[in-house]
Amino acid sequence: MNNHITIVWFKQDLRLEDNPALNAAAQNGEVIPIFIYDTSVPNYAQLGGASKWWLHQSLQHLNEKLDGKLICLSGKPSLILPQLVQDICATHVVWNRTYEPWQMARDKNIKTELKSNGIGCVSYNGSLLWEPWTINKPNGEPYKVFTPYYRRGCLGASAPRYPLRCPEKLIIADVNVRDKVDISDLNLLPTLNWYKNFGDSFVPGEVGAKEKLSDFLTQAVSQYKTQRDVPSIKGTSMLSSHLHWGEISPNQIWYAVLDRFGGMAQEGVDVFLSEIGWREFSYYLLFHFPELHNKNYSEKFDRFPWLNNEADIIAWQKGKTGIPIIDAGMRQLWQTGYMHNRVRMVVASFLIKNLLVDWRHGERWFWDCLCDADLASNSASWQWVAGCGADAAPYFRIFNPVLQGEKFDKDGTFVRQYCPELAHMPDKYIHKPWEAPLDILNVAQVSLGDNYPLPIVELKGSRQRALTALKRVNEK
Repeated sequence: MNNHITIVWFKQDLRLEDNPALNAAAQNGEVIPIFIYDTSVPNYAQLGGASKWWLHQSLQHLNEKLDGKLICLSGKPSLILPQLVQDICATHVVWNRTYEPWQMARDKNIKTELKSNGIGCVSYNGSLLWEPWTINKPNGEPYKVFTPYYRRGCLGASAPRYPLRCPEKLIIADVNVRDKVDISDLNLLPTLNWYKNFGDSFVPGEVGAKEKLSDFLTQAVSQYKTQRDVPSIKGTSMLSSHLHWGEISPNQIWYAVLDRFGGMAQEGVDVFLSEIGWREFSYYLLFHFPELHNKNYSEKFDRFPWLNNEADIIAWQKGKTGIPIIDAGMRQLWQTGYMHNRVRMVVASFLIKNLLVDWRHGERWFWDCLCDADLASNSASWQWVAGCGADAAPYFRIFNPVLQGEKFDKDGTFVRQYCPELAHMPDKYIHKPWEAPLDILNVAQVSLGDNYPLPIVELKGSRQRALTALKRVNEK
């Protein structure tokens, strides 16, 4: 057994604990840990700037945990892996599965080629609690609605596996690999230094993920149901980026919560775990509907009369719409690589329904700016808000951003943080400065149309415009 050399192909599983592929390789003999920066990905899946920043940090962290022995390569995995196997006389190649359609197709072809050449090749589930193809209705059809999918399908299936410990014995083979590159040579850091403050909120890597989980378990999970919608407090887990890059597994989170609280009896616990279930549902949808990132799940939206006004899109992107909760959310995204989940829904609804901009424009902007940009979750969430996705919010559910701000940011703390030009506005007008009398604006040093924009759209009228557009679609 110990004369086996196994290549462990790290992908979106950048951790040592609860890593099924790594554990299997460690038990089989010597290990060669590699990461391949795939240069052949389709255009829609090429990493955005924020994701590249996170990946750079995470790879450095993983390399440190592997005593500097992570081998980084760049190119097409379908060409690199067979050649690497031959060069170092490896006997096995293992990895943890990824579920984006293009990755599944790529990995299937690689596995077929390696096996045809006599190389042992096995993939494992290190990213999901339930494999997408294992959860179906009693008649064998896939679920289309979240609640029965999760409550009946997932919770009615076999329990997720318990997390694995870090391999007790990890022997990394000493080999020379041609074309090996340094992490810095992958050129992951954007030339525009807009990511300079990302590290104030996040510490990428396995240790940072554990710290986030620990903080959440001790501070927020029991109050999750009541506090998760308030953007100015730490009421959510902030684990999405760590989960996307596999610095922590859903299994680790699932059982950390259950073991600490003894089950789902506490309401906050059940609500939080159901959010993990929504992540599973997003991957489930992507598996059964592989064009989720670009094609309306509900085909009637193919004929929706989008306006796609470029000036409106730019104002939204820059956080200069004149609607404070929208602008605060978009600026949080740009400054931190993250946006609070409640605010994500509000800014998405505003773009799609008040501005009549195709959801795909928003999905692409989030893809570039979010550190947790995830093809399944990002696509499913945008389609959910747009009303064209599976189990989506109906299109006629249009968030009023003023009411949302007044409900979830009552004293304007979130808005004041990211829209400092409104810092001195009284609470009564912080979410609707255009309604404030001139003397109050003067005292607050706010000049609408000058140091803070006037609203780019009238909320009531744009809401009616959206409903009229939907009615026309339904009538066709």
